[in-house]
Amino acid sequence: MNSCVLMAEIVEAPQLRYTNNDAMLAFAEMWVQFPGLRADDPPASLRVVGWGNLAQDIQQNYQKGDRVIIEGRLGMNTVPKDGYKEKRAELTVQKIHSLGAGVSLNTSSSTTATAAPSRTPEPVETAAVGVATQPEPVKPVTQPKSPLPTPDTDVDDIPF
Repeated sequence: MNSCVLMAEIVEAPQLRYTNNDAMLAFAEMWVQFPGLRADDPPASLRVVGWGNLAQDIQQNYQKGDRVIIEGRLGMNTVPKDGYKEKRAELTVQKIHSLGAGVSLNTSSSTTATAAPSRTPEPVETAAVGVATQPEPVKPVTQPKSPLPTPDTDVDDIPF
């Protein structure tokens, strides 16, 4: 199954176009950029295409500089370039989600994320007694021992 999820920044505004056939199907194309695997790697860019109603939504709701999460299918296209054929990756959008302002795409270890402040549980009032009580802590679940044999278990010792 070909399924990709990519967190990226839109570096070229989405352009809405239509196919040349009788169907006149809408498609939006844009370029996105995402950080390299290592801190010294340059950012990579990728062509992204959305079709139909999704294409119109992309063109209306997203612009250059937006940070997004894109779900879709990755494909390879062969394009002629300087007398030879070059392969280029393209992501066909199935879903797109906005990350909002201020979200960093940098994945290096030098960045720090701020966690939400921890919150203590508030007292819960019981209807029968009318007394405020603290919720009970969740107890960890332990797995029972498996009756399956190990390599050094005799077949006659297995309970059935």
